[in-house]
Amino acid sequence: MRWKVRLLLVLILGSRSFAAGRTDLSSPLTLLQAQRLALLHNPDLRIARAQAEMALGQLRAVREFPNPVVGLAVGKINTDSRDNATAYGGGLWGRSYDSVFSLSQLVELGKRGVRRDSAAAAARAAAALRDDSRRLVLLTTGQLYCAALEAGEEMGVQGESAGTLREEAAIGAERLRAGDVAATDQAQLEIAAAQLDLNVASARTAYRAAVLALESLLGLPTPRGDTVLADTLDQVAVRVWPEQAEAAPQRPDLAAAEAGVEKSEADLRLERQARVPDLTLSLEYEHQPPDQPNSLGVGVSFPVPFWNRNRGAILSALAAREQAVAQLEKVQIQAAAELSGDRAALAEARGRLESYRGRLEPDSAAVVRAIEYAYRRGGASLVELLAAERSHNDIRVGGARARADAAAAALALAAALNRLDVPPEESTPN
Repeated sequence: MRWKVRLLLVLILGSRSFAAGRTDLSSPLTLLQAQRLALLHNPDLRIARAQAEMALGQLRAVREFPNPVVGLAVGKINTDSRDNATAYGGGLWGRSYDSVFSLSQLVELGKRGVRRDSAAAAARAAAALRDDSRRLVLLTTGQLYCAALEAGEEMGVQGESAGTLREEAAIGAERLRAGDVAATDQAQLEIAAAQLDLNVASARTAYRAAVLALESLLGLPTPRGDTVLADTLDQVAVRVWPEQAEAAPQRPDLAAAEAGVEKSEADLRLERQARVPDLTLSLEYEHQPPDQPNSLGVGVSFPVPFWNRNRGAILSALAAREQAVAQLEKVQIQAAAELSGDRAALAEARGRLESYRGRLEPDSAAVVRAIEYAYRRGGASLVELLAAERSHNDIRVGGARARADAAAAALALAAALNRLDVPPEESTPN
């Protein structure tokens, strides 16, 4: 568990987003509140939102019609001593200058609709990636929350075990003075208690590291690791426990991959359509006194696809489509494997949790109580007492880990089914 906490701490600290002011977490923090704060301050989600807005802007841009081009050209201006004056006079408009006013408009043939299809698919992909980033932020927040709760439970278990051994050591000291036990037995009790004290310190460090990682994800400018968590592992598991029989909605990463295929197909059609030349229509008004004082002209121009038939761009678009199709297949396989693995992990964690709750923890506690009673009255040896305490301590720690694994597995399966979200009525702490 501790290596997972350290890994998550490194990942979150590497992409930490600081809020403008310190978020007030003086009251106990629920998982829903933590997830809402993460949605406000997580940098990856903010980047995904900006990319979705950029894609919408690109979609609007391709829907706009190209602007016309207006031109003015004046020619036949004498540069020698001859005068450009005519019978119309020597003013600017009466001189024999050749003045041409032009208006031209680009007319795309069969490309605008395909370009809109490509931009619309890109916008759908960006929106899906934004939703997927939201899903992963909620999952990461829940996993960090569970890791902190698990570390807190382990710290409590180790502390209670250390306290119990300290009490046994005090009883052993009385029996040592009475000559009922040997000094080596008393020393073993002291050593075992001291070892548990070290375990408590280690668990406290792991707990603070997990809370620090959670605070960093929530955007606190000065994480201190002192946030109090309000929920328990059982409450987390109950809230996110998915009904596996329900039909799962489409995951956003799959939607993004499908939109990527649609975009690649639209891009391929666009490159193929680019072989058809676009037209440029023009209208001209010419003023050249005295012979042609006023005249009109119309024209059309287009590139001739003689040397370049856009073959290279078409081949590139074909490769991009193949890449998008392969990416979709990859995401589909990963999603199916993730869903299957999360279902198996949840089933295993639930079975392990039921074993700890229903049999191991009650039986272990009963054994410890019986041996403690016998030891205080001289009916059990120190070796038996220490073995029972160690076994009970390990079982309680295992039970805490089973609860954490069950809650984390429920979170992962809910995320895999795309059912992990925050109710809109939940309020963010002020």
